[in-house]
Amino acid sequence: MEATNVYGNALAEYLYDQNHKVSVVNPARIKGFAQSEMLRTKNDKQDAALIARFCESLSPDLWQPELLNIRQLKAMVRRLDMLIEMKQQEVNRLDVSDEVVQSDIRQHIEELDKRIKKIRNEIEEHIDHDSELKSKKELLLSIPGIGEKTMATVLSYFSSIHHFDSAKKLASFCGVAPRERQSGTSVNGRGTMSKIGSAHLRKSLFLPAMVALKYNPALRGLKERLSDKGKPKMVIIGAAMRKLIHIIYGVLKSNLPFDENKAFNA
Repeated sequence: MEATNVYGNALAEYLYDQNHKVSVVNPARIKGFAQSEMLRTKNDKQDAALIARFCESLSPDLWQPELLNIRQLKAMVRRLDMLIEMKQQEVNRLDVSDEVVQSDIRQHIEELDKRIKKIRNEIEEHIDHDSELKSKKELLLSIPGIGEKTMATVLSYFSSIHHFDSAKKLASFCGVAPRERQSGTSVNGRGTMSKIGSAHLRKSLFLPAMVALKYNPALRGLKERLSDKGKPKMVIIGAAMRKLIHIIYGVLKSNLPFDENKAFNA
């Protein structure tokens, strides 16, 4: 199957429960495989045959469903993000809307505030009622730059840190691994973030990385070194996101809180 955000989860879980071997593959890999075959036709029948050939040729890893407590946490975190986005949209509308509807918009904003507070409490209770999640919560909150909201997002995506062999693989999963653009001597483009991974997770790590650049001693040094080399702001933030992921990996893997001395080597 191609990964389709949350839409294919029910089918994948059903097939898994029926003892079928299931692989859920990043659509970018399927697209690249199709380009290698120089396909010009795209329809449901062709796509199904393409995915079958891809699996036969490359034998993708088998998929397993997430544990129920993680699926529930991820659903609540996504819902919280949606509510926050809805509130921001209404705040923006308030500035440009006619006076006749402003009262209704304000009421909606107040209602959204209540729902945001409610689901934040539910997320906190869900984590605190699970001993393993609660323990990992305390580890993550020991990292300067990681707050309650980021902690919940991180837990929902990779609380099972043993699934990743290294911090580099975790960074690749998040889509923040660097992508080099160089070919011979004629092409030497500026390196960029790969962005092959969860856009939601990258977005969730952006602001924490900026905070960590200011308050996390391991990242302050990184900022100074890159600034001295003349690196632009976005490159520094991207490097900070990768460094923060390496620190998260080390804390969860070792089961020990943040240590400034160890963080410099992460």
